[in-house]
Amino acid sequence: MRIGLLTDGGYPYATGESGRWCERLVRGLGQHRFDLYALARTDTPPPPLPSNARVVRTTDPGGADTAPAGCGHRASRRAYGRHERRRFTEAYHRLATGLCAEGDASSPAEEGATAFAEGLYALAELARQRGGLPGALRSDDAVRALEAACRAPGARRGAAAAGLRDHLAFAEHLERALRPLSLDWYGDDALGAADLCHAAAGGTTALPGLLAKRFFGTPLLVTEYGVPLRAHYLSAAGAEHSAPLRALLAALHGRLAGEIYRQAALLTPGNAHARRWQEKSGADRARIRTVHPGMAAERFAEVGEDEESGDPATLVWVGRVEPAKDLIGLLHAFAEIRARQPDARLRIVAVPVREPGAGAYLTYCKGLAAQLFPDEAPGAHAVGENPVTFEELGGPEAPTLEDTYASGALVVMSSLVEGFPASLVEAMFCARATVSTDVGAVVEIIGGTGLVVPPRNPRALADACLALLRDPERRFRLGAAARARALELFTVEQNLAAFRGIYLELLSHAPVRHRPGDGVPFAHPAEAHVPGSWAHKAVTAGTGAPDA
Repeated sequence: MRIGLLTDGGYPYATGESGRWCERLVRGLGQHRFDLYALARTDTPPPPLPSNARVVRTTDPGGADTAPAGCGHRASRRAYGRHERRRFTEAYHRLATGLCAEGDASSPAEEGATAFAEGLYALAELARQRGGLPGALRSDDAVRALEAACRAPGARRGAAAAGLRDHLAFAEHLERALRPLSLDWYGDDALGAADLCHAAAGGTTALPGLLAKRFFGTPLLVTEYGVPLRAHYLSAAGAEHSAPLRALLAALHGRLAGEIYRQAALLTPGNAHARRWQEKSGADRARIRTVHPGMAAERFAEVGEDEESGDPATLVWVGRVEPAKDLIGLLHAFAEIRARQPDARLRIVAVPVREPGAGAYLTYCKGLAAQLFPDEAPGAHAVGENPVTFEELGGPEAPTLEDTYASGALVVMSSLVEGFPASLVEAMFCARATVSTDVGAVVEIIGGTGLVVPPRNPRALADACLALLRDPERRFRLGAAARARALELFTVEQNLAAFRGIYLELLSHAPVRHRPGDGVPFAHPAEAHVPGSWAHKAVTAGTGAPDA
């Protein structure tokens, strides 16, 4: 089977959890051929790929204000003629009407969703036939059509309040979001040759798969371990935008997510939390199947088999240091733990983050820890030290994840917002009991193998940690149960087995498509392929041609 794998830039060029998942999928399903389509512009060659994979196309949908790479002539910015301008204006107005229509942006029965889909496909057809779409999306015609849709009767209140500056900013954002429409991926030598399109994320990443289904009838499979629509709502990048512009952007992401979910042959969210977001966005429950992300368990085997290792008074926290992790609440909870168990220690192990401004929150947390826990010394002649340590993963104190988890008796997570917390699964592989806040997919992951407390409640977090620190037997039982659960549900093997079956299932339900040059099955009897003088007679008899 030929799989068109649509990635959001992680694979094969960049590292990260998404890239590692794609790598495991491609290598684990070696019987299939993977054609990689990466929405990421890079000038560096990809690393060595498995024999069953090849990079077919790459592009950058959100780069500079130039036509995306790999677009060929269809992304040119030449001006449209009169007929093309009329087609564009009608399609764009239809799409803008769907965006501005009042009502649920993801409702499949809502008239606005139909208008958005019709406008989107009309623009895709125009880009495929005539090109020139990126320039047209930023033209005066586009801005006037958007303004008319925003001020039409029945438009949502937020859109009606938009001014010229909002229209210009949204037109620019929409042009970037719709750049996949102008790619040269929609031919018989690209996505048209795929038996199945598998998008490793939703949103813009899945848009080429949506068009492949429209143009060729190719089944679309969408895997989401994080929901782009949710990420848009939580993103701080749009905080400086005006309220009308935020309303238009939210409508765009909601409409696009709803159309992708309705057209996908199957959706495979990574957890029930993502599944609920998909259902709220218009997805059919009958076409949703939860497939937990597979994680490599072998590296944690040695630690997991020695569940009693680690300092019995040490708590371990692992993750990205950012406000959503609520380290401030964790530090206040640990202050109460120290008041009731003075020998307790807390290791905060930060995953390296190379983003501007990422160190500001970490610096604040270090200052708070210094205030809450002054350096203490056991005697008058000893050097004092803080019971809270801040370390970086990969450094001398925490060289590997397995060493980090092995150093403590309890793993704690204090997040305010989470999707699928991989650190909890890693702790479960290491047979460590956990105390977590009830956010995202935490309860689904933990089951009954750890303690869960409400977020923003340092006292409850402290009480749960103390309960396990003071009860080693219970802690060991929970750790053993957590490891058994993780090995059953969250390994690479179960993930590959699930997608192996899904691929075959989707192909079995897809209509048979014959590409140019392919032989038609059963056109000739089997005897025609056996050498011999009578084989020619079988062929001519089957085709009705006279036998010479």
